[in-house]
Amino acid sequence: MSKTFYLTTPIFYVNGAPHLGHAYTSVAADVLARFKRLDGFDVFFLTGTDEHGQKVEAAARAAGVEPQAFTDRVAADFADMARRMKISNDDFIRTTEARHKRACQAIWQKLMAAGAIYLGEYAGWYAVRDEAFYDEDELIAGKDGAKLAPTGAPVEWVVEPSYFFKLSAYQDKLLALYEEHPGFIAPAAKRNEVLAFVKSGLRDLSVSRTSFSWGIPVPGDPEHVMYVWLDALVNYLTAVGYPDEGDEKFRFWPADLHLVGKEIVRFHAVYWPAFLIAAGLPVPKKVFSHGWWTVEGEKMSKSLGNFIDPRPLVDEFGVDALRFFLLREVPFGGDGDFSRKALISRLNVELANDLGNLAQRTLSFIAKNADGVVPARGRLHEADLALLGMAGGLAEKVREAMERLAFNEALEEIWKVIRAANGYIDHQAPWALRKTDIERMNTVLRVLVETIRTIGFLLQPFMPGAMENLLTQVGVPAAARHFSDLETTLVDGAGLPAPSGVFPRYVEAA
Repeated sequence: MSKTFYLTTPIFYVNGAPHLGHAYTSVAADVLARFKRLDGFDVFFLTGTDEHGQKVEAAARAAGVEPQAFTDRVAADFADMARRMKISNDDFIRTTEARHKRACQAIWQKLMAAGAIYLGEYAGWYAVRDEAFYDEDELIAGKDGAKLAPTGAPVEWVVEPSYFFKLSAYQDKLLALYEEHPGFIAPAAKRNEVLAFVKSGLRDLSVSRTSFSWGIPVPGDPEHVMYVWLDALVNYLTAVGYPDEGDEKFRFWPADLHLVGKEIVRFHAVYWPAFLIAAGLPVPKKVFSHGWWTVEGEKMSKSLGNFIDPRPLVDEFGVDALRFFLLREVPFGGDGDFSRKALISRLNVELANDLGNLAQRTLSFIAKNADGVVPARGRLHEADLALLGMAGGLAEKVREAMERLAFNEALEEIWKVIRAANGYIDHQAPWALRKTDIERMNTVLRVLVETIRTIGFLLQPFMPGAMENLLTQVGVPAAARHFSDLETTLVDGAGLPAPSGVFPRYVEAA
């Protein structure tokens, strides 16, 4: 049986529409999920929406609709964004579903039975926008002297009855987890940040609210609803069948990877493992936080009106070009800046000029001068062996980069081969060989086709539609495109379909 791999995006909060940041996380997770499937893993890939809490209740009220109707509409919008970005998720979870309420109440009862939850009274600073409580020493001063959360969100002093999770009792267990599994939190800067937070001392965490009702009722005390983050984090268990640990999907637990934005690392790397340890459940293997996208140097914000919906970009540039840009432009884990100019440059230089041109001139030349079939290979020269050697070692280099979630490094390794192949065709000049040495011409063309085939295989996770087209053009059957099929070779004389452009240049309208 193949190895399992369970990865998740965060579930996206439905108080607003999907934007480029949501698409970025989703595409990164999707590329890894597709890569793992092609590499022989049994993958379970989860995304979805986080639909409870005070912010959602307020947003629904402002829209003049009931919270459920509001969340139905926004969740459908997120599902549409995932579909348009070609996200291959195996499940789309919503925290308003009955299966999730059941899982949350089961976890709550486990935590109560373990003595990890007690009833008390909460008095402290709460930021509605962040759905988070903050200590006095975490607050910052606003321009008018008002207290703000470290995120800049307004805070209010809240006093209400609350159940508490004994987070303070799990400080040593969390530090032991980080020590025994140094790769649990990545990148390293985020690991250091979380370590410092936990070492500074943990206070018990308020895990219920009575001041609003849009949430999952606490078992046995329906005046309380569960704190939205306890509710939200449990989604990762819900999707694999919890509390039914005999469910066939529960074989995927613990999750191999939670991909999250850097602003929610604390919830995933501190609160979540503490909840799981208290409930007697295995903790995830890795929490990886990525950076934020700015737009033309400005942080995306509603007030600036510069939130970017990715779907019009898909309409204009194509989904494969946008997916490529998002993971090529910046190292994953760091911040990036979005600009049309940068997107067009990547599309025209690397996709159209480098990859598109390599495929087009090779395959067009075969169609016109080699009977439109896979050319037979003769004696190999040093230049042939060098290029085939680069292509032959590519899968392992890409696999190693993908293990580190270094998507842009994986792409750079592929582009090294693409650039080398373009240099090879220029130097070998099959158009000249056509007049002097047909056997040598065919060998050069075969080396190019084999190289393009390897490139197409490894780019499938990033650009599934375009690579489906490219692999068809180089004669790879649809059923033979897993990485294990890289070991096979093309058949001499097999017919190739008529070539067509894979990546046309983008020209701005006048």
